[in-house]
Amino acid sequence: MSTPNKHTATRPPAQKPGSLWRNRDYLLLWSGQTISDVGGGISQLAFPLLVLYMTHSALAAALAGTIRTLPNMLFFLVAGALVDRYNRKRVMILCDIGRACSLLSIPIALAFHSLTIWQLYITAFTEGTLLVFFGVAQASSLSQVASEEQLPAAMAQQEVVEGTSILLGPAIAGPLFSLGPIFPFMADVISYIISIATLSAIRTPFQVQRSQVRRHLIIEIQEGLRWTWRQPVLRIVNVMNTLAALVVPSGALIVIVLAKQQHASDSTISSIFVIGGLGAITGSLLAPLAQKFLTVGQILILIRWLFALLWPCYILAPHPIVLGLIEACISFVDPFEDVAYFSYRLAIIPDELRGRVISACRMFTAISNPVGQFLVGLLLERYGVQTTVITGWLILMLVATIFSLAPQIRAARHPVSPAKM
Repeated sequence: MSTPNKHTATRPPAQKPGSLWRNRDYLLLWSGQTISDVGGGISQLAFPLLVLYMTHSALAAALAGTIRTLPNMLFFLVAGALVDRYNRKRVMILCDIGRACSLLSIPIALAFHSLTIWQLYITAFTEGTLLVFFGVAQASSLSQVASEEQLPAAMAQQEVVEGTSILLGPAIAGPLFSLGPIFPFMADVISYIISIATLSAIRTPFQVQRSQVRRHLIIEIQEGLRWTWRQPVLRIVNVMNTLAALVVPSGALIVIVLAKQQHASDSTISSIFVIGGLGAITGSLLAPLAQKFLTVGQILILIRWLFALLWPCYILAPHPIVLGLIEACISFVDPFEDVAYFSYRLAIIPDELRGRVISACRMFTAISNPVGQFLVGLLLERYGVQTTVITGWLILMLVATIFSLAPQIRAARHPVSPAKM
C-alpha cells in the first residue's frame, strides 16, 4: 500500500449531497458521458466493420485499432502534466469539439465517394489523441465532482456507463451500418455535441486552486512517474497490465473474426456485443458489494484467474450466441476489478498529481496496447483464431500467477480515511 508523503489531496470546500443521485453536477457529467460513450461504442464497432468492408483484411482492421491506440503511448505523460496545469473541464470540451469534427469527416467523405483507408487511419489517430487528453481530464476530475463518500458509487456508475456503451453501442451500430456506413459515425458526432452541452452546464470546478509555481514540463512528468513507481500496488498492477494489454483489448476483433467465420450477419455481431454489455452492466451493479467481503488484493487475484479461465472458451464456441455468452461472462467479471482498483488508486493520489499519476498508469498499457492490436491481427491473418487465442491465454495465465505470488497485491486494502479512524 502507499505510504504518507509530502503531497496531500485537497478537496473543494463545497459539500456534495449524501446521495449521488442528488448531486446535480455529477448527474450532468454522468448523463453526458453515458451518451458520449454509447456514441463511442457505435463508432468503435463501425470502424473495423468499415475497414473490413473496404479491404476484407483482418490485418488492416487491426492496424486501424493500433493507430487509434498509438497516441496513448506518445501523449499520455504530456497529457497528464498539462491536465494538472490547465482547466480540466475546458480541456474536455475542446477535445469533444475536435473529436466531433474529426469523425464528421468520414460521413462527408462517404457522401462524396472519396473515403480512403488512409483517411480512416488519420481519423483514428486524431480520435485517439484527443481521447487521451479527454480521458485523463475526466478521470482526474471525478473526485472533485463527487465527494469522498460518493466515490465508490461513482466508480461503480462509471463501470455502468462502460457497460451501457458495450450494450447499446454495438446494438445500434449494426443496424445503422446495415442502413449505410455513414450513419454510425453521424450518431457518434451527435453524442459529442450532447457531451459538450452537459459539460458546459457543470458549475463545480474540476480541480482545486493551483497555488504552486509552474516548473518545466519534464520535471512535472518525472514527479508523477516517481510517485507512481514508489507505490508497490500501482507498480505491480501497471507492469502486469502491460502484459495483459497485449491480449485483452483485441478480444472484440477476435469475436468479430470468429463470428464472420460462422457466417454471422452484422446484426448478429451486434447482438453478441449486446449480450456482452448486459454482462458488463450486471457486473457493474454488483461490483461494489464485493468490497464488503473481499479486500482489493483478493479481488484483483480472483478476477485475473477468472480472465485466464474464460479466455480459451472463445475457440470452443460453436455458435455466435455462445460467443455472446462468453463475452457476457468476461464483461461481467471485469468491473469487479475496475471498481476495486480504480477507487483504491483514486483515493491515494493527491489532486495536484492526479493527472500525471493516472496518465503514468495508463502509459503502461499504452505501450503494449498498439503492439498487441497489431500482433493479434498478424496472428489472426497468418495462423488463425485458435493459435491467437491460445497465445493470449498463456499470457493471461502468467499475469494471474504473478498476481497470486506478489505479497503486496495479497495485502492490498482500501486506505482508511483519517476521519474514520
